[in-house]
Amino acid sequence: MPVDAISLEVFKNMFISVSEEMGVALQRTSYSTNMKERQDFSCALFNPAAEMVAQAAHQPVHLGAMPASVQAALQTFPQGLRAGDIVILNDPYMGGSHLPDITLVAPAYVEIDGARELIGYVSNRGHHSDVGGMAPGSMPLSTELYQEGLIIPPLKLSRGGRINQEVVSLICRNSRTPDDRRGDLAAQIASIRVGDKRLTEIAQRYGLADTHEHMDALLDYSERLTRRAITQIPDGVYEVTDYMDDDGQSEEPVMIHVTVTVAGDRMAIDFTGTAAQRPGCINAPRAVTVSASLYVVRCVVGNEAPANQGCLRPVDIITPSGSLVDPLPQRGVAGGNVETSQRITDVLLSAMSQALPDRIPASSQGTMNNMIIGGHDISRDRPYVYYETIGGGMGARPDKDGISGIHTHMTNTMNTPVEALEFAFPLRLRRYALRRGSGGDGLHRGGDGLVRDVEFLSPARVTVLSERRRFSPPGYHGGHHGERGENVLLKGGYEEVRLAGKETLDVDAGDILSIRTPGGGGWGAPTDGGDHDHQH
Repeated sequence: MPVDAISLEVFKNMFISVSEEMGVALQRTSYSTNMKERQDFSCALFNPAAEMVAQAAHQPVHLGAMPASVQAALQTFPQGLRAGDIVILNDPYMGGSHLPDITLVAPAYVEIDGARELIGYVSNRGHHSDVGGMAPGSMPLSTELYQEGLIIPPLKLSRGGRINQEVVSLICRNSRTPDDRRGDLAAQIASIRVGDKRLTEIAQRYGLADTHEHMDALLDYSERLTRRAITQIPDGVYEVTDYMDDDGQSEEPVMIHVTVTVAGDRMAIDFTGTAAQRPGCINAPRAVTVSASLYVVRCVVGNEAPANQGCLRPVDIITPSGSLVDPLPQRGVAGGNVETSQRITDVLLSAMSQALPDRIPASSQGTMNNMIIGGHDISRDRPYVYYETIGGGMGARPDKDGISGIHTHMTNTMNTPVEALEFAFPLRLRRYALRRGSGGDGLHRGGDGLVRDVEFLSPARVTVLSERRRFSPPGYHGGHHGERGENVLLKGGYEEVRLAGKETLDVDAGDILSIRTPGGGGWGAPTDGGDHDHQH
């Protein structure tokens, strides 16, 4: 079958549908609210060279980093993976992002004339709400990776179709919530098997040669469209410096510096000048930095180009070894995946706004507002861990206001519905509302943040990992900054205690944690004092 525009579109959608069906299987069979309700997982498809060919529209921070996991799995087993093998890993220094994100990788084979031929690989990554470590939720204010939880280098979870239950038992024994771990791992395995089956069906129906030819053609097509998009960016050097609030260990701001060089149909993204790796947990493994870079390139290119690794072929990403954006083992990374990834996105979009001032929106909230709560559910006599990321204000766009109360950039999860939250955990949601007026004013106004107030019905330990509590999300082209976020503990429900942006604390029954998320920046100077009618 010759590759033409129609066949390419057909194969593109078939490959995407494999990833999407994997995601549906994972969500429907998972146990934890984190995967079932928040959908904190991602699925993707790879060619035999471990290049990502297709992905479902899941978590941007996962998807750009997953190719590193597949590469690590293949490097660990250089003799190759057999049919029925599944590799499991979460090591951030071997293709992972942070320890709660557990990745499975499996080959798909088709039988031709009695011989098994490799079609490609299927992979998924799911955020497990607890994999051990010094604080519930495995995202503590750590100073080294060992404090964050169980580290899993690439291991065979399945050999020839037989699941290694000892590996499952080891993971469950290290978790505060072993039943959820067992159920979520089973869901990931089921998802892998769905992906394997569907990819095999495509190869059987269309032939292996045509399947591979279209995989290659899709990568080439994305590369062509990306090169074309880069040629429409004015050649030049665009430099931006921004700061993380702190690293959770000291109050010292942490610099991220990027130089984006556009020349013809190529782009170089150079993080030289970024702060050295930090004692705290905000270090971002290179795979996460690449992930954020791929996301921004995709934003500039638009939806025409299929989301695959072809988009990165004309892009050079330079990350100084031992820096915040490419730390050395075994630095803490729990917050790098969730918070530093957001700031990397901010600085890259800010650089792009110099080149494309009429296309790039102002800064969004720039944080995931991670709230991790763990303890013992007295009424049910069992341990629990609850993890939530909270939406905020989207930056105003060049032609319209930003959206209020939404997840932006590197996170794409749902929120946990009130009913599911209160059913599953000894918690009560006291307030969940837009934080009116928190978006920056401008010709177009930034979206408003959210207020989420959680009451504790039994004692618990809480970790908050958040950003933009010190530095506001900037407006663009004369637009006003968005409001900074706030974290407040209401002791006994009333007495206000201000919390740091990154903090672990013990709470009592009756206490209320109030997370007030940042608004987005405004775009363009306000024209009439800011009282004009905005869409909200």
